[in-house]
Amino acid sequence: MSTTSLPPRHDLGSLRIDDRSRRPKSNKTRIGLIVVAGLVLAGAVAALVAFRPGTPVVEVTTARAANDARAQALLNASGYVTPRRRATVAAKVTGLVQQVYAEEGLQVKAGQVLAILDCSQPNAALVSANRDRDATAAALSDLEVQLANADRELTRAKSMRAAGINSQQAFDAAQTAADSLRSKIALTKEQTRAADARISVAQQDVDNCTVRSPYDGKVVSKDAQPGEIVSPISAGGGFTRTGIATVVDMKSLEVEVDVNESYIARVKPGQKVISTLDAYPDWQIPSTVRTVIPTADRQKATVKVRVSFDHLDPRILPDMGVKVAFLGDDPSAGKAKGNEARAIIPASAVRKEGTASVVYLVNQKKLERHAVTLGATRGSDVEIMGGLSPGDSVVLRGAEALHDGQSVDVKQ
Repeated sequence: MSTTSLPPRHDLGSLRIDDRSRRPKSNKTRIGLIVVAGLVLAGAVAALVAFRPGTPVVEVTTARAANDARAQALLNASGYVTPRRRATVAAKVTGLVQQVYAEEGLQVKAGQVLAILDCSQPNAALVSANRDRDATAAALSDLEVQLANADRELTRAKSMRAAGINSQQAFDAAQTAADSLRSKIALTKEQTRAADARISVAQQDVDNCTVRSPYDGKVVSKDAQPGEIVSPISAGGGFTRTGIATVVDMKSLEVEVDVNESYIARVKPGQKVISTLDAYPDWQIPSTVRTVIPTADRQKATVKVRVSFDHLDPRILPDMGVKVAFLGDDPSAGKAKGNEARAIIPASAVRKEGTASVVYLVNQKKLERHAVTLGATRGSDVEIMGGLSPGDSVVLRGAEALHDGQSVDVKQ
């Protein structure tokens, strides 16, 4: 029986689209995509912030009025307030600190007690020296009694010898006994004086346990505490301290500045000076050059100059930073253009842009570019004839690439 082949049938039902494929994606899927996109965007923003250049930090100075006495200075320099008399008070002997009376800021008088050390051993040595001296003095009294008796024996022997009753030998023995006692008394007296000297040494050791201020002044540093061992000699890396306290004579405060040797010819003793403390920039302190140290620092090419304050003030403290303006003898010196100048600033604040001289002012942390007209140079400062007013905040140093309107941070 033969089989008849039928043509293939096409199943049109297989082309049907499932209804579930036509439905939109669920809300959970959409939220997940949104979260992933947000994370990618946040990462991109963080990368941009991380690699964006930071805001430049600049140092500013204030333009001074041209009629300021400092503006007419022959020379300007910077230095520090230093005392001529500063002493780190230490004990003369090694010992245990029992009590410290020195405190920072304490006003002390010459000879005032600053600390007391353990004095048990020196006291024992003093007692022993006194006992030795007493024993020697007692031996001296006994020898003097014996000498008185020997003198009487010598007198009797001399009388008996004159009468021919006694022998020459007996007389010589009496004479020798008296002379021997005199020698012993002389020796004992020297031993007594030696004992007195030992007592003085022991008493000095006792006195050295009390640390006193060498002069009137103020305590600026307390360097030891009760229970510590102090010594006048460094222990070479140990824990032994060498100082009790630091005392400064506040009446000896002065300014020490380094002047470039190229300008030292402008400075001379007795010259008038205006000193300005960094802590009080608006307070001008009249001062006078006390001395020019007759030697130069070959490394820095500078010469030290010491300036005395005309009147001391409690606000002046050791190691404060100070700016010094050396004035000329002639009041009209440096005023050739002073009547026209509006302000004065450090020369380092002026920038050259082609043939123009410009400065950058800081106003609400943004830069303002100002073209200025320069006047005479006064030491490290320069007069500004126009384009700037006293009191303006001028960029002194900082980033080199500055432009108008740029945001900056001011160095504190």
